[in-house]
Amino acid sequence: MSKITNVFLLLQYLENGRKYSISELAEKLEVSERMVRFYKDELEKAGIYIDTIMGPYGGYVLNQRISLPSKRITKEDYEFLHSLKVSSEQQEAKDNLTQKLLSICLEYPHETVEVEDQEKGTYNLLARAIKEKRKVKIIYTSLTNGNQERVIHPLNLFFYEDGWSCSAFCELKSDLRNFKFKRIQSIELLEEKF
Repeated sequence: MSKITNVFLLLQYLENGRKYSISELAEKLEVSERMVRFYKDELEKAGIYIDTIMGPYGGYVLNQRISLPSKRITKEDYEFLHSLKVSSEQQEAKDNLTQKLLSICLEYPHETVEVEDQEKGTYNLLARAIKEKRKVKIIYTSLTNGNQERVIHPLNLFFYEDGWSCSAFCELKSDLRNFKFKRIQSIELLEEKF
């Protein structure tokens, strides 16, 4: 199999949260243990961090949730969706569906590409912060307080309803909060650990 196929298979095996030894993964992927280490290094360069458990019973564990899209929306799909005629009562439902589809797909044929690129950078930076247990400073748009600077301790990334979010401890609120990527105006990885 190709390297890309093997990397996706590696992620699928690790997605269940179980620890796999390098030799188990090498056997399942039908590659050398050296190649398994190479795949892990390449995934980490892409912002997907796999934990290494040392010792005779060690191995690799994926402690973050990865959601790989199985399909991508194309320009033709988008144009077809917009060409559908619906009644005025159904227009809002059509618009909501369009936004949901666009929020889970990576190929956008219009201006929201920039938002996706921004979210990809946010995802990678937060995944790194989780792995390295580092604090992150963000400017976050709250519905009640507007833009606020917050220092957070990111714990988990998840996709819910219309986009990606991060569960984190917020120093300003002294509580666990969920931060939607869409509302993060700027983000900075700090050297300080938590």
